[in-house]
Amino acid sequence: TSSSLIPFLQDKKLTFTMATKFDDLAKAPKDLLNDDYTTKTSLKCKKDAGPVAVTIETERGEGGALSSKIGTKFSYAKFNVDKAQATANGGRVLETSLKVAPNVKLSFKANKGADLLVDYTSGNFYATGILDVAEMSKFSTSACIGLPSGIKAGGNAT
Repeated sequence: TSSSLIPFLQDKKLTFTMATKFDDLAKAPKDLLNDDYTTKTSLKCKKDAGPVAVTIETERGEGGALSSKIGTKFSYAKFNVDKAQATANGGRVLETSLKVAPNVKLSFKANKGADLLVDYTSGNFYATGILDVAEMSKFSTSACIGLPSGIKAGGNAT
């Protein structure tokens, strides 16, 4: 039996930490160190308009010029439009996601390029894959696992 193979685990209850995306491990300190809290001036307004959320963002650039973006998000069944945005310079952003299975989510993100993403979670394990579908030039993947000690271990490859 397993308890005779590992006697110190006998009568021990193992608990695992929640699954975390590898890129999110250092997100909070990276944002804290990289965000501009001194010179950047911006205004963000979010409003629900029925089942659709509308966001308007305005930033003051160098010389005092204002630049605005308007966006929306909504969902229908298992399909989500996480961001549909138009910028002042004519740029467009589209981010969508679809839950294809209980543990699998497919996403599409288009801005300057176009990426197809897949996220897989199972218990304390989280894996991702990203394919550049515009130029078919880049594929990257990552995996992260939460250990019973609370340590999260992972890695990525491009």
